[in-house]
Amino acid sequence: MTQVTAMFVMFILYGVLPAAGLYLGYRGIKKVTAPKMLEYKAMPQLGYIPEKSLPTEVKTLLDKINQKGEKLRVIYGDTNNDGKIDDTDTVTETYIMIQNLMDKHIPQAVADYRRLHDLDGQRADTTKIKHSGVTGKEALLEVLNTVDRQFDDLLDASYHQDGQKLLVTNRYLQQRFDAPTTSNNTNRASDIVINEQALSDKNESQV
Repeated sequence: MTQVTAMFVMFILYGVLPAAGLYLGYRGIKKVTAPKMLEYKAMPQLGYIPEKSLPTEVKTLLDKINQKGEKLRVIYGDTNNDGKIDDTDTVTETYIMIQNLMDKHIPQAVADYRRLHDLDGQRADTTKIKHSGVTGKEALLEVLNTVDRQFDDLLDASYHQDGQKLLVTNRYLQQRFDAPTTSNNTNRASDIVINEQALSDKNESQV
């Protein structure tokens, strides 16, 4: 081994490898200690917020709203029922309202609460806002509860609307197929009467 090769090996062993180990260790520690962020498919705007920065009651309501919002976007956005929302779908006022709630109003309300919390976390959860009678936390919960109830109403309306479509389809099919069946039954009954009359006439002639 030449002197140059030996120096290179020493550089790798005592220079590069320790530095790499420190870097990888730092990345591992950083990954472990990094706060978990909110993850809502229907509200990606909240993805920058650490989970621990919001009260449990708020996160519970956000979970419910996220699940309902995903369903409602498909129900009111996929108007041609092809399994996707694109330019071929008709944009309705209800769909726009749902989009605005998920993309704008809820993220704004959460951001407003976090500003109050950053000023004084204890005050945001315990001190009544002037002229309101509610704390910052309670105000946010009222906003989320209002949205949650609205989403329940929309889901309920969609259920009954689609249910009525099923009933209409069933009535149409019954009218479409029951009429020929009734006619056929009538014809069969007439045939039986005629056959019985013919048989009776035949018996009388034989007598």
